[in-house]
Amino acid sequence: MPVDIAVVGSCNVDLVVNVDSIPTVGQTVLGGDLKRIPGGKGANQAVAASRLGKSVAMIGRIGDDENGKFLQANLEDNGVNTEHLLKTPDIPTGVALISVQDDGDNAIVVSPGANGELSSEDIAEASTIARGQVVLLQAEIPIETVVAAARAAEGTVIWNPAPAPSESVPLELLDLVDVLIPNQTELELLGGNRKVDTLESISEMAKTFPCSSTIVTLGERGALVVASNEAVHIPAPTISPLDTTGAGDSFCAAIATSLVEGKDLVEAAQWAVQVGAATTLVAGAQPSLPTSDQVFQRLKDW
Repeated sequence: MPVDIAVVGSCNVDLVVNVDSIPTVGQTVLGGDLKRIPGGKGANQAVAASRLGKSVAMIGRIGDDENGKFLQANLEDNGVNTEHLLKTPDIPTGVALISVQDDGDNAIVVSPGANGELSSEDIAEASTIARGQVVLLQAEIPIETVVAAARAAEGTVIWNPAPAPSESVPLELLDLVDVLIPNQTELELLGGNRKVDTLESISEMAKTFPCSSTIVTLGERGALVVASNEAVHIPAPTISPLDTTGAGDSFCAAIATSLVEGKDLVEAAQWAVQVGAATTLVAGAQPSLPTSDQVFQRLKDW
């Protein structure tokens, strides 16, 4: 059965602590109560797209443990198809350790666990990928698996290179990608660690990639759409974020859902900056992911 969006990526349990400020090297700080929240960039984007009204399938790996059961149940409760969410014996479910400071900024360390076992063979057996109108990829699974998923896709391929790969990105992957969605830091790393700070320099770097279009997320500055050798800046709503965790994931999901609806990239990005902003007004990655109605309500209330 066809699906609107096939998400190939990670499933993690987020262990979240609120702190006054994120510790520097060698520093110990006291935080608030520990919270266990469903997360992982793949699972976040799958849940976000489902809440925005699209049919979604998740392709990934979890451990055969309590955390894995917790994540699978959460995906299914959010209407996500988990037919190709595979259990991995003897390897734990992925975990993300997240510190969130008072201004909403965060620092994240990920232990990939079972996510690192998602293989090209798993992709070959996941027929859902070829049936997706949009295939949504990230970088918390092995890069060769990302490439295999992009090869298997018959619909639009979106790649969110987060976290930015520490190894060089295969040129084939960028050739296979239709829409690249990095943040500014990820763009710089993909561009060979060259710094960019102005909209013009960001645009020029984005034009060097072989993928057909790039949307660079810029936090409070919104996003920059670079396609057909042109760049369009989309400003973000003026808000005071509570927690930025998950905002990039909801942005990517909003782009995917908009493309399923037939919107162009500028229209998609205009909606996505609204969705991303609304996400930052609620704490926690998946608890913050809004429905379309909640996007309007949160920003109206603000």
